[in-house]
Amino acid sequence: MTPNAIKLLDVVALTVDLLDEDLWRGQVGTVVELSADGEAFEMEFSDSPQERLRHHTGYTYESLGLLPDQIMLLHFEPASPQQKSELVTA
Repeated sequence: MTPNAIKLLDVVALTVDLLDEDLWRGQVGTVVELSADGEAFEMEFSDSPQERLRHHTGYTYESLGLLPDQIMLLHFEPASPQQKSELVTA
């Protein structure tokens, strides 16, 4: 598995606008299902943790299937020195 392989429950961001779903490039969601041997993903987009604490909500406002070129894996820790950077072009 490559370091950038998207897995179940990974946090990802949209790389495209999905106007029909009112989702914009950069919005963050969670992978909730893998399909087609990792070639498609079921995503959930939910309100923020701050909103949940403030208003006691926590709802999914959109759930849909996406392809790998529509999302990017988000990293919350520094890359290890052993990992090779991959150049991604749009």
